[in-house]
Amino acid sequence: MADTKFTGTSTYVATDDLMMAVNAAVTLERPILIKGEPGTGKTQLAVEVAESLGKPLFEWHIKSTTKAQQGLYEYDAVARLRDSQLGDDRVHDISNYIVRGKVWEAFQSKEQPVLLIDEVDKADIEFPNDLLQELDRMEFYVYETKQLVKAAHRPIIVITSNNEKELPDAFLRRCFFHYIKFPDKETMSRIVDVHFPDLKKNLLSEALNAFYKVRDVPGLKKKPSTSELLDWIRLLLAEDVPPELLNAKDSRKAIPPLYGALLKNEQDVHLFEQLVFLDRRADSNQP
Repeated sequence: MADTKFTGTSTYVATDDLMMAVNAAVTLERPILIKGEPGTGKTQLAVEVAESLGKPLFEWHIKSTTKAQQGLYEYDAVARLRDSQLGDDRVHDISNYIVRGKVWEAFQSKEQPVLLIDEVDKADIEFPNDLLQELDRMEFYVYETKQLVKAAHRPIIVITSNNEKELPDAFLRRCFFHYIKFPDKETMSRIVDVHFPDLKKNLLSEALNAFYKVRDVPGLKKKPSTSELLDWIRLLLAEDVPPELLNAKDSRKAIPPLYGALLKNEQDVHLFEQLVFLDRRADSNQP
């Protein structure tokens, strides 16, 4: 039986404030706008909410070229013209050329669905405003068929943003906002345990220490994310890297083994190498 409140799932560790935010948005019947640095589980949240509550999921992944209209429907005039040239009887019914979008699919769901609008800030700045009325009224009009489409059930709407551009105030006012903070060591330990339940405690401890040491380096162009930590641990296990190697005091070994899973550009690798060199020189100058 589905839960009535979101409490996370067996594969997704949700903090108390995140669970409270999701449930508040559901209660208020407002979209929840999720922000946070890449790798904090923003997109996955909608999947887990649907699983936790036992609801169908509709995913709309936004690209730079996506228009709001595409989430509602598109009229395929090219296909209709082609069929008319071929003498196809389908051309007499314009509804044959209406392509339903993810919002329409969610609106016609037989039970309350979860609708993910992923990376809303990738699209044009007017994209969020173009959806305001439809998300407010839970209906839209199909001009080609003179049809009013109404939501059978108000979807639980999860909207994610990577802060690539500012979102309009009118759009923000209609959302319940939550920023997913990057997990602290305790929360991250729980996340790792979900994926690697048999991981030895000493390896987990040393891996987390090394991981957060990398993240704390000032000036990194791209800090490693949760998904990259999980990839790195998978490699450590595959290569049977001993925990003590992660805690090596020798400055020549200060850059973590298999660092390519954590540091993703040469600028960050060079920066890390410089800091290691400076630390070594500082140590050698101490009396």
